[in-house]
Amino acid sequence: MGRIFISAAHGGQENGVTDPGAVVGGTTEAREMILTRDLVVTELRSRGFEVLSVPDDLSATQTLEWINARTRSNDVALEIHTDAFSNPSVRGSAVYYIANNDQRKAQAETLLLALLRRVPQLPNRGTRPDTATGLGSLAFCRQLVVPALLMEVAVLSNPDDRYIIQNRRRDVALGIADGLAAWSTAISPPGPTPTPTPTPTPAPGTYPPCNININGQIYGEQGIIVSGNAYVPIDLVDRLGIDVSTDPNVRRITYRNIVYVRAIDLRDKHISIDWNSTTRTIALKSILQICPGQFDKITGHGNTSEVQLLMFLKANNEAALTSYPDIAKLYREEGSLEGIDYDIAFAQMCVETDFLRFSGSIKPEQNNFGGLGSAGGDAQGASFPSARIGVRAQIQHLKAYANTEPLVQAVVDPRFNFVARGIAPLVGMLNGRWAADPQYGDKILAVLKRLYESAGLM
Repeated sequence: MGRIFISAAHGGQENGVTDPGAVVGGTTEAREMILTRDLVVTELRSRGFEVLSVPDDLSATQTLEWINARTRSNDVALEIHTDAFSNPSVRGSAVYYIANNDQRKAQAETLLLALLRRVPQLPNRGTRPDTATGLGSLAFCRQLVVPALLMEVAVLSNPDDRYIIQNRRRDVALGIADGLAAWSTAISPPGPTPTPTPTPTPAPGTYPPCNININGQIYGEQGIIVSGNAYVPIDLVDRLGIDVSTDPNVRRITYRNIVYVRAIDLRDKHISIDWNSTTRTIALKSILQICPGQFDKITGHGNTSEVQLLMFLKANNEAALTSYPDIAKLYREEGSLEGIDYDIAFAQMCVETDFLRFSGSIKPEQNNFGGLGSAGGDAQGASFPSARIGVRAQIQHLKAYANTEPLVQAVVDPRFNFVARGIAPLVGMLNGRWAADPQYGDKILAVLKRLYESAGLM
């Protein structure tokens, strides 16, 4: 029978400082998750499961290394978190899984439903691919040898969720334990203790094959399926013009004297990944074929249609279409007029407004879709008389950063003249400029990739 690894988020040392996670209501994410984790461990051990609890003083990177150094066949891993938002009304539980893995998605649903059966007062925020997170991936889901999931148990910034975590902790722990027990048992029914395997390199003849489709063409070689994830030969990756030889985030294994890399890890190299379970085919498509050298350049033209933008928004927040039925049209028109890539601007809007949920300090009535500040430094940010003017201001602010060309329309961006023109032509160069977040541009690009994937453009 396989073992269960469980990690409580945060609490370790990050850059020499103890990381408490979210700090809300006189408590911390690290404290609440450690207390909950300890109850889960006790419960699972009482049921006869072998559980390894990750030490609390490890950093995020050390946590991954600690688990990988101890894994063996049929083990599983879970990390538990709480979420936090500036909007205190947001609440509920969610489980994240590595994208494009139906097996892992089903396992995530098992965990989430087990928790909600024990604590039905927690709203169900659903199971979500890790590509739906801010940076487009989660290291805990991707960089472990064993199947791994990340659970957002509740939202610490919501008073109701915080009350549940602190006052119904045992019920929460029992729900998590139920899900882990079901997951572990499904993967590895009770039986003799398996022989330890110190590395992920398999014995010959143990992995099923899969077909590979590259930019619409079937590739001559086949890939393999390992722990529910497709792996492709390194030769194929080289032919795509991608160098992963020194990238520690790309999972590799050697199988029958051939090096394979995990396909989903190529997403960060502008490769779209899709899986067809009927034909057992992993499909890879490169956005660079659509707009070579232009993916992160702010000046340019978008690639999506109005319908594709609306369908992407609907998939992430269907209610937004009622409040902003013309939003896609506005971005296409305003962006095209000023020569700014409206796909990038639209993706930025999704990051700034949480797909028009406005879960931050900006309110919907401000029509401020880019998180723009006012000329006078108003704490609430700038406000605009209509959605079109708000979109226009965001496009103009992007143009101020992207190039030195004059505006086509009269300036409505209150801070246009404060920008050093042309200082940030690429999305990544907005880091620390448009927002203090050092990963701000990465978050925009992660949403942009999701947009292109949903539109079938990559």
